[in-house]
Amino acid sequence: MTAPDGAVEQLIGGVDFVAVPTHDLKTAAEFYGETLGLPGSGYAPGSDSAEFETGNLTLSVIDAEAMGLEHHVQRHEIALHVRDVPAARAQLETRGVSFRGETLDTGVCHMAFFSDPDGNALMLHHRYAPKKVLARARALAA
Repeated sequence: MTAPDGAVEQLIGGVDFVAVPTHDLKTAAEFYGETLGLPGSGYAPGSDSAEFETGNLTLSVIDAEAMGLEHHVQRHEIALHVRDVPAARAQLETRGVSFRGETLDTGVCHMAFFSDPDGNALMLHHRYAPKKVLARARALAA
């Protein structure tokens, strides 16, 4: 749609959830709820899904095959925001989480990569540099 002034009307107001597939919902629910410490917002033993809140996005852990869908492991990391990546990493390591490689410092953020019990890619993430709006992004928005 185009607004009267020629600008494109924004239809999307956010992202409500990301589906994370599992073959073992009980184990996945324990990992997201107990190991990662995310508050659950919907899970009943025997169901096909469980939801966990990250603050701005719900992780909907689903038994895709039980829902008639194909199971595909998430290979691109879901970036979980933390205040301090090394401290959060150390705490998760004491809970049995294994990380892939060292904590990465990109010059703008810290990242530490790991997976859930099903092999879905996750990362701890903290951006410490201010975001810069690119000229191209501004031009596209205009």
